[in-house]
Amino acid sequence: MSALRVLLVDDEPLARLRLRTLLQATTNPEVQVVGEAGDAQQALDLLRTQTCDLVLLDIRMPGRDGLQLAEALNRQPQPPAVVFVTAHGGHALRAFELDAVDYLTKPVRRERLLAALQRAAQRRSPTTTAAAPLDDEPVLVVNDRTRTLRIPLTEILYLRAEMKYVTLHTPTRSHVLDESLADLELRLGPGFIRIHRNALVARGAVRELQRRTDAGADEGWAVRVAPRDAWLPVSRRQVSAVREALSGT
Repeated sequence: MSALRVLLVDDEPLARLRLRTLLQATTNPEVQVVGEAGDAQQALDLLRTQTCDLVLLDIRMPGRDGLQLAEALNRQPQPPAVVFVTAHGGHALRAFELDAVDYLTKPVRRERLLAALQRAAQRRSPTTTAAAPLDDEPVLVVNDRTRTLRIPLTEILYLRAEMKYVTLHTPTRSHVLDESLADLELRLGPGFIRIHRNALVARGAVRELQRRTDAGADEGWAVRVAPRDAWLPVSRRQVSAVREALSGT
C-alpha cells in the first residue's frame, strides 16, 4: 500500500513541527507529509496542485477556521479525510457532523495520533473480500496496553475511569485503556452520555434510572445498563440529561 499523504494545517509553526516529528516516527501506516499551511487559504491553494489523503487540521486559525475549511473540503469531488488537532474540546460534535475521522486535543499523544492515522488509512483502502462485504460500522480504535483494537460502537456499553486507567465494557469483555475519559468522550460523540465525572454510558444501553442506596450514587441515583444489568452511579447534575436520554429527547 502506498504511503498515506498528509497535509498539516495549523497557524502555529511549532505545532506543525511537533506533528511532523511524530509522523516521521510512524511506520504503520507509512506516512508522507506533502505540505504545510498556516491558514485555510494556503491549504486550499496547495491542494490545487497537490493531492493528499488526510488533512491534520487545527480549528482556531486566522481568517476561515478549520471547521469552515473542512466544509469546503467536503464539497470536493474526492475530499481528503480530516483529523482535527486542536487545543479546544468544545467543537467535537460539529467535527463529527463533518465526518471527521478523529478529534485530537493538544498536546497530541503519539498513541492517539497513530490510532487516527490507522483509521484514515483504513477509510482510504478498506479491506474487502468476496465473502465479506464492506463494513461501514463506526468503530473506536483503542490501545489496550499492548494491543490496538477496533471495537464497534454498537458493542460498547459503558466506560469508567478508575485510578490511572479507563475500563471499557462490552456485553462480553472489558478492556483497560491508557487514554483519558475526556478524550474518549470526544471520539465517541453524541451516542454516549456522561452520567458522572468518571463514567460514560451508551444512550441505547440505559434501561432504568432509579434511586438506590447500594450504588454509591449521589443522593441514591443510578442507572441500569443492559444487557449486563450493571448499576452505575449518576451525579446529581446529570440526572436531567439521563432522563432525557431515557425519553429519547
